[in-house]
Amino acid sequence: MAIPTEVRARNAVTPTHAESAGLGGPLKRLLLSSVLALGLLLLLACCSQSSAGSPSDKLKANATVTRVVDGDTIVVLADGVEERVRLIGINTPESVHPSKPVMCFGKEASKHMASLLKPNAAIQLVRDVEARDKYGRLLAYVYRAQDGLFVNLELVTSGFANQYTFPPNVAHVEEFRTAAATARSQGIGLWSACPKPFEE
Repeated sequence: MAIPTEVRARNAVTPTHAESAGLGGPLKRLLLSSVLALGLLLLLACCSQSSAGSPSDKLKANATVTRVVDGDTIVVLADGVEERVRLIGINTPESVHPSKPVMCFGKEASKHMASLLKPNAAIQLVRDVEARDKYGRLLAYVYRAQDGLFVNLELVTSGFANQYTFPPNVAHVEEFRTAAATARSQGIGLWSACPKPFEE
């Protein structure tokens, strides 16, 4: 990757400048090497700020994870109140439903959710139009505060969940639809592991 023009121009040492300073061959090479190393360090510093997981990607948390229920439901502590949260826009195979059998890839989805959101993990909950579902669960898009990971989308992208639209909560429907179509076409996760995904 080339060093940006502004950095090159600012840090360049021309031969006439070095010669006028009375610098010989070895000292001149050392000075040029130092300038190039400094330019490279500046470039790396700029690039690393845009990578995932950098401090600039951290989000302000408004809840902490208490436990994972299954692949699309978690329990959190928000403002001192324990809340059951259903992730909006996605659906994972059943693994703990009281009247339904465990579905193909249900346990794997739950384990993956637990690997993403450990107990006491700081998260940011973002609502859509409706605050709660008919079971009284808080409806939210969930972001991991430490690195900004959009958990709902990650579950779909990695083949642990399907897109599940429930209007009027549709803020990210196109992202979920695209991610699900890609995972399905590439046979990622449940799309290759389950002969009939989401069927009992």
